[in-house]
Amino acid sequence: MKPKYLKPLIFLACLLPLARLAWKALTSGLGANPIQVITFSTGTWTLVFLLLTLTITPLRKLSKLYWLIQYRRMLGLYAFFYGFLHFLTYIWLDQFFDVHSIYKDILKRPFITAGFTAFVLMIPLALTSTRKAIRRLGNRWQLLHRLIYASAIAGVVHYIWLVKKDVRRPLIYAVILAVLLLYRVLAQVMSRLASASAPLSGAPRIEQSTISGD
Repeated sequence: MKPKYLKPLIFLACLLPLARLAWKALTSGLGANPIQVITFSTGTWTLVFLLLTLTITPLRKLSKLYWLIQYRRMLGLYAFFYGFLHFLTYIWLDQFFDVHSIYKDILKRPFITAGFTAFVLMIPLALTSTRKAIRRLGNRWQLLHRLIYASAIAGVVHYIWLVKKDVRRPLIYAVILAVLLLYRVLAQVMSRLASASAPLSGAPRIEQSTISGD
């Protein structure tokens, strides 16, 4: 059984990276290049929350803790929140809202292109995360929310291309993402095989594993 106060605790815990950044800013702890520190921190936590969102489905199924599903939307929205802060840091503190410079950056620097793609793909996910949107879109909501896979992949590529030389840390994220995606592929294949092997007459149809937005 889930702890009664787990959800608000998780909500507050998700704000700790931002609180840590704010504390460093107030205590002059951002170092000689504060923009770089803020950019790196918000970008890293965007990717962390994307991976945490994708972890919910395999974790709840393997652990049988099905109530974990209620935290997936919150973690996904935090991924968008930190992604927005990451993007805002870039266009404000780094580029000073110079649209022409930003446009050239996106076109000429591949890691910026990948990061921009990852953020743009999260926008429709955040906008359609409400219960009202889920009801209105129906089955199309599941298809739309598969964009999280593309967003996470673009985020990992953005990280790898950003560091260029020492890619050990981004490769850790890449491996975690690969495992999470492989789990979904295997779950889908096994579900289809189980459905195909079920007797055609009167046997209950095995429910397929939902992978959209997981």
